[in-house]
Amino acid sequence: MNILSRFAAVRRGLLLGLVGLGLLAGMPAQAQTLEKVKKSGELRIGVAPGDPWYYRDPATGQWTGVGVLMGEQIAKNIGVKMVPVETTWANSVAGLQSGQFDVMFVLDATEERKRAIDFPAAPMLWYAQGVLAKDGLTVKNWSDLDKPTVRVGVALGTATDRDLTKRLPNAKIERFTNTDETVAAFNAGRVDAIGFYHSVLTIAYSKIKKGSVQIPQPVVAIATSAGVRKEQDPAFRDMLDEQFKKLYASGQTQALYAQYLKTKGLDPDKMPGVTKESLEK
Repeated sequence: MNILSRFAAVRRGLLLGLVGLGLLAGMPAQAQTLEKVKKSGELRIGVAPGDPWYYRDPATGQWTGVGVLMGEQIAKNIGVKMVPVETTWANSVAGLQSGQFDVMFVLDATEERKRAIDFPAAPMLWYAQGVLAKDGLTVKNWSDLDKPTVRVGVALGTATDRDLTKRLPNAKIERFTNTDETVAAFNAGRVDAIGFYHSVLTIAYSKIKKGSVQIPQPVVAIATSAGVRKEQDPAFRDMLDEQFKKLYASGQTQALYAQYLKTKGLDPDKMPGVTKESLEK
Protein backbone atom coordinates (compact mmCIF):
# COMPACT_ATOMS: atom_id res chain seq x y z
CA MET A 1 0.00 0.00 0.00
CA ASN A 2 1.48 3.41 -1.06
CA ILE A 3 1.41 6.57 1.02
CA LEU A 4 -1.71 7.97 -0.71
CA SER A 5 -3.62 4.72 -0.19
CA ARG A 6 -2.63 4.61 3.46
CA PHE A 7 -3.75 8.22 3.92
CA ALA A 8 -7.10 7.43 2.30
CA ALA A 9 -7.61 4.39 4.52
CA VAL A 10 -6.83 6.40 7.66
CA ARG A 11 -9.17 9.16 6.50
CA ARG A 12 -12.02 6.69 5.94
CA GLY A 13 -11.40 5.21 9.38
CA LEU A 14 -11.53 8.63 11.02
CA LEU A 15 -14.74 9.52 9.19
CA LEU A 16 -16.40 6.25 10.20
CA GLY A 17 -15.32 6.83 13.79
CA LEU A 18 -16.77 10.33 13.81
CA VAL A 19 -20.03 9.07 12.30
CA GLY A 20 -20.18 6.37 14.95
CA LEU A 21 -19.60 8.90 17.70
CA GLY A 22 -22.30 11.10 16.24
CA LEU A 23 -24.76 8.23 16.19
CA LEU A 24 -23.93 7.28 19.77
CA ALA A 25 -24.27 10.88 20.88
CA GLY A 26 -27.68 11.06 19.27
CA MET A 27 -28.91 7.91 21.00
CA PRO A 28 -30.47 8.24 24.47
CA ALA A 29 -28.73 6.26 27.23
CA GLN A 30 -30.49 3.03 28.12
CA ALA A 31 -32.92 3.71 30.93
CA GLN A 32 -31.97 2.06 34.19
CA THR A 33 -34.44 -0.38 35.74
CA LEU A 34 -35.67 1.71 38.67
CA GLU A 35 -36.31 4.64 36.34
CA LYS A 36 -38.26 2.40 33.95
CA VAL A 37 -40.30 0.86 36.75
CA LYS A 38 -41.36 4.25 38.08
CA LYS A 39 -42.08 5.62 34.62
CA SER A 40 -44.17 2.63 33.52
CA GLY A 41 -45.82 2.12 36.88
CA GLU A 42 -45.09 -1.60 36.67
CA LEU A 43 -42.71 -3.98 38.44
CA ARG A 44 -42.31 -7.00 36.14
CA ILE A 45 -41.32 -10.16 37.98
CA GLY A 46 -40.25 -13.44 36.40
CA VAL A 47 -42.44 -16.38 37.46
CA ALA A 48 -41.80 -20.07 36.84
CA PRO A 49 -43.56 -23.17 38.21
CA GLY A 50 -42.09 -24.06 41.60
CA ASP A 51 -44.43 -24.21 44.59
CA PRO A 52 -44.36 -22.54 47.15
CA TRP A 53 -42.48 -19.76 45.36
CA TYR A 54 -44.61 -19.62 42.23
CA TYR A 55 -47.85 -21.45 41.52
CA ARG A 56 -50.24 -21.02 38.62
CA ASP A 57 -53.83 -21.93 39.41
CA PRO A 58 -54.92 -24.30 36.63
CA ALA A 59 -58.53 -23.17 36.99
CA THR A 60 -57.98 -19.42 36.78
CA GLY A 61 -54.52 -19.13 35.21
CA GLN A 62 -53.58 -16.70 37.98
CA TRP A 63 -50.10 -16.77 39.51
CA THR A 64 -49.59 -16.85 43.25
CA GLY A 65 -46.91 -18.05 45.65
CA VAL A 66 -44.43 -16.47 48.04
CA GLY A 67 -42.48 -14.83 45.22
CA VAL A 68 -45.64 -13.26 43.84
CA LEU A 69 -46.73 -12.03 47.27
CA MET A 70 -43.27 -10.52 47.78
CA GLY A 71 -43.49 -8.83 44.39
CA GLU A 72 -46.92 -7.42 45.20
CA GLN A 73 -45.74 -6.10 48.57
CA ILE A 74 -42.64 -4.39 47.20
CA ALA A 75 -44.60 -2.98 44.25
CA LYS A 76 -47.11 -1.53 46.70
CA ASN A 77 -44.32 -0.07 48.83
CA ILE A 78 -42.82 1.83 45.88
CA GLY A 79 -46.17 2.88 44.40
CA VAL A 80 -46.42 0.66 41.30
CA LYS A 81 -48.25 -2.52 40.35
CA MET A 82 -46.75 -5.98 40.06
CA VAL A 83 -46.91 -7.74 36.69
CA PRO A 84 -45.98 -11.45 36.41
CA VAL A 85 -43.98 -12.51 33.33
CA GLU A 86 -43.90 -16.25 32.74
CA THR A 87 -40.46 -17.77 32.22
CA THR A 88 -38.50 -20.87 33.25
CA TRP A 89 -35.85 -21.32 35.92
CA ALA A 90 -33.35 -22.19 33.20
CA ASN A 91 -34.12 -18.92 31.38
CA SER A 92 -34.10 -16.71 34.47
CA VAL A 93 -30.64 -15.22 33.94
CA ALA A 94 -31.10 -14.67 30.20
CA GLY A 95 -34.52 -13.14 30.82
CA LEU A 96 -33.06 -10.61 33.26
CA GLN A 97 -30.16 -9.77 30.96
CA SER A 98 -32.44 -9.15 27.99
CA GLY A 99 -34.94 -7.08 29.99
CA GLN A 100 -37.87 -9.50 29.68
CA PHE A 101 -38.59 -8.81 33.35
CA ASP A 102 -37.08 -6.62 36.07
CA VAL A 103 -36.50 -9.08 38.89
CA MET A 104 -36.88 -12.73 39.78
CA PHE A 105 -37.40 -13.52 43.42
CA VAL A 106 -36.16 -16.66 45.19
CA LEU A 107 -33.08 -16.93 43.00
CA ASP A 108 -29.98 -18.14 44.83
CA ALA A 109 -26.90 -15.93 44.43
CA THR A 110 -24.51 -18.62 43.19
CA GLU A 111 -21.03 -17.65 42.05
CA GLU A 112 -21.90 -18.57 38.47
CA ARG A 113 -25.01 -16.39 38.47
CA LYS A 114 -23.17 -13.47 40.10
CA ARG A 115 -20.90 -13.32 37.07
CA ALA A 116 -23.92 -12.67 34.84
CA ILE A 117 -26.47 -10.78 36.97
CA ASP A 118 -26.62 -8.81 40.21
CA PHE A 119 -28.17 -9.52 43.62
CA PRO A 120 -29.16 -7.42 46.66
CA ALA A 121 -26.81 -7.89 49.62
CA ALA A 122 -29.57 -8.73 52.10
CA PRO A 123 -31.19 -12.18 51.89
CA MET A 124 -34.83 -12.34 50.89
CA LEU A 125 -35.52 -15.37 53.13
CA TRP A 126 -33.97 -18.65 54.28
CA TYR A 127 -34.70 -22.29 53.68
CA ALA A 128 -33.08 -25.37 55.14
CA GLN A 129 -32.26 -28.95 54.31
CA GLY A 130 -35.10 -30.88 55.90
CA VAL A 131 -36.92 -34.18 55.91
CA LEU A 132 -40.50 -35.30 55.59
CA ALA A 133 -40.47 -38.21 58.03
CA LYS A 134 -43.10 -40.89 58.55
CA ASP A 135 -45.34 -40.76 61.60
CA GLY A 136 -43.47 -41.93 64.68
CA LEU A 137 -40.02 -41.12 63.29
CA THR A 138 -38.47 -38.21 65.20
CA VAL A 139 -35.43 -36.66 63.55
CA LYS A 140 -33.88 -34.21 66.00
CA ASN A 141 -30.40 -34.85 64.62
CA TRP A 142 -29.16 -36.15 61.28
CA SER A 143 -27.72 -39.09 63.18
CA ASP A 144 -31.29 -40.26 63.86
CA LEU A 145 -31.48 -41.16 60.16
CA ASP A 146 -27.98 -42.57 59.83
CA LYS A 147 -28.94 -46.19 60.37
CA PRO A 148 -28.97 -49.21 58.01
CA THR A 149 -32.64 -49.78 58.82
CA VAL A 150 -33.72 -46.29 57.71
CA ARG A 151 -34.69 -45.71 54.06
CA VAL A 152 -34.26 -42.12 52.89
CA GLY A 153 -35.59 -41.00 49.51
CA VAL A 154 -33.94 -38.23 47.45
CA ALA A 155 -34.22 -36.88 43.92
CA LEU A 156 -31.31 -38.17 41.88
CA GLY A 157 -28.47 -35.72 41.23
CA THR A 158 -29.80 -32.91 43.41
CA ALA A 159 -27.81 -30.99 46.01
CA THR A 160 -29.78 -32.91 48.62
CA ASP A 161 -28.69 -36.21 47.06
CA ARG A 162 -25.05 -35.17 47.27
CA ASP A 163 -25.38 -33.79 50.80
CA LEU A 164 -27.23 -36.73 52.34
CA THR A 165 -25.02 -39.29 50.62
CA LYS A 166 -22.11 -37.82 52.59
CA ARG A 167 -24.08 -37.00 55.73
CA LEU A 168 -25.81 -40.39 56.08
CA PRO A 169 -23.25 -43.06 55.10
CA ASN A 170 -25.07 -45.77 57.06
CA ALA A 171 -28.63 -45.06 55.90
CA LYS A 172 -30.16 -46.71 52.86
CA ILE A 173 -30.42 -43.91 50.28
CA GLU A 174 -33.13 -44.52 47.65
CA ARG A 175 -32.84 -42.34 44.53
CA PHE A 176 -35.74 -41.32 42.31
CA THR A 177 -35.95 -39.47 39.00
CA ASN A 178 -37.56 -36.30 40.40
CA THR A 179 -39.22 -34.82 43.47
CA ASP A 180 -42.72 -36.02 42.49
CA GLU A 181 -41.53 -39.63 42.30
CA THR A 182 -39.74 -39.22 45.64
CA VAL A 183 -42.92 -37.96 47.31
CA ALA A 184 -44.95 -40.76 45.71
CA ALA A 185 -42.52 -43.33 47.14
CA PHE A 186 -42.91 -41.82 50.61
CA ASN A 187 -46.69 -41.75 50.30
CA ALA A 188 -46.64 -45.43 49.33
CA GLY A 189 -44.45 -46.32 52.32
CA ARG A 190 -41.47 -47.38 50.21
CA VAL A 191 -39.17 -45.02 52.16
CA ASP A 192 -39.25 -43.83 55.76
CA ALA A 193 -38.33 -40.23 55.03
CA ILE A 194 -37.51 -37.99 52.10
CA GLY A 195 -34.95 -35.22 52.07
CA PHE A 196 -35.22 -31.86 50.35
CA TYR A 197 -35.54 -28.18 51.20
CA HIS A 198 -38.13 -27.73 53.91
CA SER A 199 -40.35 -25.30 51.99
CA VAL A 200 -40.85 -27.80 49.16
CA LEU A 201 -41.46 -30.60 51.65
CA THR A 202 -44.11 -28.45 53.30
CA ILE A 203 -46.01 -28.25 50.01
CA ALA A 204 -45.63 -32.01 49.58
CA TYR A 205 -47.10 -32.51 53.05
CA SER A 206 -50.04 -30.24 52.17
CA LYS A 207 -50.94 -32.66 49.36
CA ILE A 208 -50.57 -36.02 51.11
CA LYS A 209 -51.13 -35.01 54.78
CA LYS A 210 -48.80 -37.75 55.95
CA GLY A 211 -45.75 -37.59 58.23
CA SER A 212 -44.15 -34.39 59.50
CA VAL A 213 -41.67 -31.82 58.18
CA GLN A 214 -38.61 -31.62 60.43
CA ILE A 215 -35.33 -29.66 60.41
CA PRO A 216 -32.57 -31.87 61.85
CA GLN A 217 -29.54 -30.54 63.72
CA PRO A 218 -27.04 -29.28 62.75
CA VAL A 219 -29.20 -27.00 60.63
CA VAL A 220 -28.12 -26.59 57.00
CA ALA A 221 -29.67 -23.17 56.27
CA ILE A 222 -29.37 -21.43 52.90
CA ALA A 223 -30.17 -17.81 52.07
CA THR A 224 -31.99 -17.02 48.85
CA SER A 225 -32.20 -13.67 47.12
CA ALA A 226 -33.48 -12.01 43.94
CA GLY A 227 -31.76 -11.64 40.60
CA VAL A 228 -31.59 -8.32 38.74
CA ARG A 229 -29.81 -7.06 35.64
CA LYS A 230 -26.28 -5.70 36.09
CA GLU A 231 -26.39 -1.93 35.63
CA GLN A 232 -24.07 1.04 35.95
CA ASP A 233 -26.53 2.61 38.36
CA PRO A 234 -27.26 0.15 41.22
CA ALA A 235 -30.36 2.07 42.37
CA PHE A 236 -32.81 -0.75 41.63
CA ARG A 237 -30.65 -3.38 43.32
CA ASP A 238 -30.14 -1.12 46.34
CA MET A 239 -33.88 -0.43 46.57
CA LEU A 240 -34.57 -4.17 46.74
CA ASP A 241 -31.84 -4.54 49.35
CA GLU A 242 -33.54 -2.00 51.60
CA GLN A 243 -36.95 -3.56 51.02
CA PHE A 244 -35.65 -7.01 51.96
CA LYS A 245 -34.10 -5.65 55.16
CA LYS A 246 -37.28 -3.85 56.23
CA LEU A 247 -39.65 -6.70 55.39
CA TYR A 248 -37.46 -9.27 57.14
CA ALA A 249 -36.89 -7.17 60.28
CA SER A 250 -40.58 -6.26 60.59
CA GLY A 251 -41.72 -9.88 60.32
CA GLN A 252 -43.52 -9.30 57.03
CA THR A 253 -41.39 -11.80 55.12
CA GLN A 254 -42.48 -14.59 57.46
CA ALA A 255 -46.05 -13.23 57.40
CA LEU A 256 -46.17 -13.49 53.60
CA TYR A 257 -44.97 -17.10 53.80
CA ALA A 258 -47.57 -17.85 56.48
CA GLN A 259 -50.25 -16.21 54.34
CA TYR A 260 -49.45 -18.52 51.47
CA LEU A 261 -49.33 -21.66 53.64
CA LYS A 262 -52.88 -20.91 54.80
CA THR A 263 -54.07 -21.08 51.19
CA LYS A 264 -52.74 -24.66 51.19
CA GLY A 265 -54.78 -25.56 54.26
CA LEU A 266 -51.77 -25.53 56.57
CA ASP A 267 -51.25 -24.01 60.01
CA PRO A 268 -48.07 -21.92 59.61
CA ASP A 269 -47.44 -22.05 63.36
CA LYS A 270 -46.88 -25.81 63.04
CA MET A 271 -44.50 -25.53 60.08
CA PRO A 272 -40.85 -24.38 59.92
CA GLY A 273 -40.56 -20.74 58.91
CA VAL A 274 -38.35 -18.88 56.44
CA THR A 275 -36.18 -16.85 58.81
CA LYS A 276 -32.76 -18.05 59.87
CA GLU A 277 -33.63 -17.44 63.52
CA SER A 278 -36.71 -19.71 63.41
CA LEU A 279 -34.89 -22.48 61.56
CA GLU A 280 -32.04 -22.58 64.07
CA LYS A 281 -34.24 -22.83 67.17
